[in-house]
Amino acid sequence: MAALLECFLLAVAVVLVAHAAAPAPAASSRLPLPPPPAAAAGDVSGSDSDRRALMAFKKLVSGDPSQALESWGDGSTPLCRWRGVSCGVAAGRRRGRVVALDLAGAGIAGEVSPALGNLTHLRRLHLPENRLHGALPWQLGRLGELRHLNLSHNSIAGRIPPPLISGCRRLKNVLLHGNRLHGELPGELLSSLRRLEVLDLGKNTLTGSIPPDIGNLVSLKQLVLEFNNLTGQIPSQIGKLGNLTMLSLSSNQLSGSIPESIGNLSALTAIAAFSNNLTGRIPPLERLSSLSYLGLASNNLGGTIPSWLGNLSSLTALDLQSNGFVGCIPESLGDLQFLEAISLADNKLRCRIPDSFGNLHELVELYLDNNELEGSLPISLFNLSSLEMLNIQDNNLTGVFPPDMGYKLPNLQQFLVSRNQFHGLIPPSLCNLSMIQVIQTVDNFLSGTIPQCLGRNQNMLSVVNFDGNQLEATNDADWGFMTSLTNCSNMILIDVSINKLQGVLPKAIGNMSTQLEYFGITNNNITGTIPESIGNLVNLDELDMENNLLMGSLPASLGNLKKLNRLSLSNNNFSGSIPVTLGNLTKLTILLLSTNALSGAIPSTLSNCPLEMVDLSYNNLSGPIPKELFLISTISSFLYLAHNKLTGNLPSEVGNLKNLDELDLSDNKISGKIPTTIGECQSLQYLNLSRNFLEDTIPPSLEQLRGLLVLDLSQNNLSGTIPRFLGSMTGLSTLNLSSNDFEGEVPKDGIFLNATATSVMGNNDLCGGAPQLKLPKCSNQTKHGLSSKIIIIIIAGSTILFLILFTCFALRRRTKLRRANPKIPLSDEQHMRVSYAQLSKATNSFASENLIGVGSFGAVYKGRIGISDQQMVVAVKVLNLQQAGAYRSFDAECETLRCIRHRNLVKILTVCSGIDFQGSDFKALVFEFLPNGNLDQWLHKHLEEEGEPKVLNLIERLQIAIDVASALEYLHQHKPCPIVHCDLKPSNILLDNDMVAHVGDFGLARFLHQEHSNSSEKSTGWNVIRGTIGYVAPEYGLGNEVSIHGDVYSYGILLLEMFTGKRPTNSEFGEVLTLHEYVETALPDQTTSVIDQGLLNATWNSEGTAQKYHDIEEIRTECIVSILKVGILCSKEIPTDRMQIGDALRELQAIRDRFDTHQL
Repeated sequence: MAALLECFLLAVAVVLVAHAAAPAPAASSRLPLPPPPAAAAGDVSGSDSDRRALMAFKKLVSGDPSQALESWGDGSTPLCRWRGVSCGVAAGRRRGRVVALDLAGAGIAGEVSPALGNLTHLRRLHLPENRLHGALPWQLGRLGELRHLNLSHNSIAGRIPPPLISGCRRLKNVLLHGNRLHGELPGELLSSLRRLEVLDLGKNTLTGSIPPDIGNLVSLKQLVLEFNNLTGQIPSQIGKLGNLTMLSLSSNQLSGSIPESIGNLSALTAIAAFSNNLTGRIPPLERLSSLSYLGLASNNLGGTIPSWLGNLSSLTALDLQSNGFVGCIPESLGDLQFLEAISLADNKLRCRIPDSFGNLHELVELYLDNNELEGSLPISLFNLSSLEMLNIQDNNLTGVFPPDMGYKLPNLQQFLVSRNQFHGLIPPSLCNLSMIQVIQTVDNFLSGTIPQCLGRNQNMLSVVNFDGNQLEATNDADWGFMTSLTNCSNMILIDVSINKLQGVLPKAIGNMSTQLEYFGITNNNITGTIPESIGNLVNLDELDMENNLLMGSLPASLGNLKKLNRLSLSNNNFSGSIPVTLGNLTKLTILLLSTNALSGAIPSTLSNCPLEMVDLSYNNLSGPIPKELFLISTISSFLYLAHNKLTGNLPSEVGNLKNLDELDLSDNKISGKIPTTIGECQSLQYLNLSRNFLEDTIPPSLEQLRGLLVLDLSQNNLSGTIPRFLGSMTGLSTLNLSSNDFEGEVPKDGIFLNATATSVMGNNDLCGGAPQLKLPKCSNQTKHGLSSKIIIIIIAGSTILFLILFTCFALRRRTKLRRANPKIPLSDEQHMRVSYAQLSKATNSFASENLIGVGSFGAVYKGRIGISDQQMVVAVKVLNLQQAGAYRSFDAECETLRCIRHRNLVKILTVCSGIDFQGSDFKALVFEFLPNGNLDQWLHKHLEEEGEPKVLNLIERLQIAIDVASALEYLHQHKPCPIVHCDLKPSNILLDNDMVAHVGDFGLARFLHQEHSNSSEKSTGWNVIRGTIGYVAPEYGLGNEVSIHGDVYSYGILLLEMFTGKRPTNSEFGEVLTLHEYVETALPDQTTSVIDQGLLNATWNSEGTAQKYHDIEEIRTECIVSILKVGILCSKEIPTDRMQIGDALRELQAIRDRFDTHQL
């Protein structure tokens, strides 16, 4: 797949480089120039102005590793001979004036000086592949002669200033690829660039939709918007760009169908829209006769693959992988005689591979993996002598491979046919593939021997995987392939597991490439020993040899494999001791040595290894269990030491294994007490201490293991009574206490009611319990001779008490069932719920150092957890269920987040609803982690941990306000019913890496239809006051129903707080004055008295006079006044007098657009 992407990106690079390398409009300063012509009298001041502008540019350069600007201003080099500078040479007004500045790849660092806007004759500004940062100066909009602007591959941030576009109407090429630009595309301004031919804004962080005005760029030839965060649909107006040759919209969040109007762009040579959320069918594109690349991979497109694709006679690459296409592959694709790469992988295609594919004589790469294709491979496919990649894995293909395929596919580099139903032999002709790198035939039915010549003349071979077949080897000759593979110096993986290999393991394995990372021979019948030379494979990551007949001692040289992560030698006949050198393996996490004949002590040096899984069971190991083994706190999955001859006590250090899931020490000679510290293994689910010599009682600390599923303490010398807490361990599914010396009455609840899951046999002094256990009744100490009246009273009282308890139990169970099953289908996607144990592990047992914040209904922790096979940093919101309303808050948040999705709302990943290790209810929500914290921290905590200022500038605050308003507008316009947040405040607004705001905490949110339909809630405290004091709407205090007007009030207060820096609960307001009144009385004349001083003290990035600074301050103040007016209108006391949130949003956007040009 990567090669297909490379194919397109290479094409893009070639075209864009052509533009980048277009000659400057005058002679380049890199060539010897004649002395500059004498300037006309009127040009002297102009060239001086150019000199000053360039020197101002140099002044802002903070790094110049190639000394590109060394000659600038040295006094001896004329301006027009400065490196990168070109001047006009033809007679006229441009003679002697700077017309081009080209410093591509010079490595210069610094900011782009606004003074470049004074180069009024500049036609070409070409500064790609440098280290420029900061914002684009709006003063570049003065360059009315500019044709070419290329600042690609720098670190330019901020928005595209509108004056740059409106003032440079002659621009033909705009290339800003690979920067940090954000904001939306300025559609109405882009439409003014009627001469624009190349627009490349790829690989930035632009948001919003592609404006329909893009259709006004009638001269446009290349449109590159890939790798941004654009949303919405592809506008049909793109179909008006009749000169367009390249359209790249990949890796965004575009949705909807592909507009049919694209089929009118007959000049198109490349369409790339992969990695979006596009739906529907591929529109008719058969008229695009010049199209050479069509990339629509990783979308949600469906239907059948259209047969008219075969009419695109110029097509060289077709990528439709990872969609939902069904049906058969069209035969017509075989008509694409220039096709070099095709990927139809990861769809739902059926039928056979078309015979016509044999006509694709230029084909280099073929990806058909992960479909439902069937039948045998077309013989014609093996005539494609240019083929380098053949990937047909994960299908239902059958048949045998032609014996001569190695001669017919001389350029083959990757042969991937795993998980099909191929049978027959591996063709020896594969040895003829001198270019081969990867051979994978996993899980087929291949038989016979592995060709001995494999690898003999194949130096590029790096992966050989024949796992899961029926291949054979019985003698040294059959194992010849292993010796041949020692010639492959690039080999990284060899796997011949799950076959029918026999005979002696060749000593040659120690001579394999030192690049080898995986060696697997599991599940065969291989004999012999592991050679000492295995220690030569110093890059080995996994060594899997389990389930064979290997014997002898484990070589000490295993300790040389310093990068080894997994060592699996179980189910063999190894003898001798475990080498102490294994302690050298400081990356070993999995150690599996079970079912051998290993003897001696467990080496304490294993404590040097970060082990997670350990299985040493079914050996002859002896001596005490080293306490160092229990100091390996990383052991989490299992520790199996069963069926050995271990002696001594169980060390109290076992309590260090707090993350351990399974512990099996059964069938040893362990004596003494069960240590009380075992209760500290709070993740334990399986505990087997049976068939030992343990004594004394079951420690009470065992009650702490609330996640325990299986407990086996049978065949020991344990005594005392059976603890009643075992009956209250609700997760316990198997309990074996048989063959001990327990006495007394057996509990009658929980696990003890299930005779098939409980065993207490072999304890001679037990009585009572459930009838199914068939134990004798306990002796009755009650005195005889009670009067019948007393007996009747006792029976009646007992009956009444039973009824009361039964009623309470039923009500409690009903409540628990309701609590354990909240309405939490999270959005349209299905999310796997996580367990308490997983969240505890992810947050280091909810450690205080991971605490992010505390709210009204609980605390939020930072953690790392695996979701959808991916490790993610997350925020875990743990509900404090002792707090009144917490259950309702959890249900409300789940119900709300179930059906909303917006870029300015916090994204929920999964939930946890269960019990903790103490058996108490536990509820948590898992959100994406937003690293810049919440808005409250930025507004009211001015120092970071390192002591650096933490202040938001004016534009950042304004953009955050717009983000929040956008989220509220989405909620208030939500269909079928609006959603009211009810608790909008700075601490509920979180900021991501790019300082984009996300509204969170929906614990008080309400659907309006619920408010109006569920009248039973009107009298509850839930509806009395919704929100936080200072932000809650005044009408809520009067008992009025919630409404979207309440959110608008909270938003207005939030807006005022953001730009005054004062909380609404500030002590200076007292009981009379409010934040709303405080600001309203100051506008407009006393505005500076209420504005946050951090805004007034912010530096102005410009050079100029005091007058200019004063002008800037006036502009800044005017901007803030406009914003505060919106806050005032939103926080009016009467709900109907307040602005609609949509109107507030548009007003703030207008303010931003009006003042953004000044870079406030």
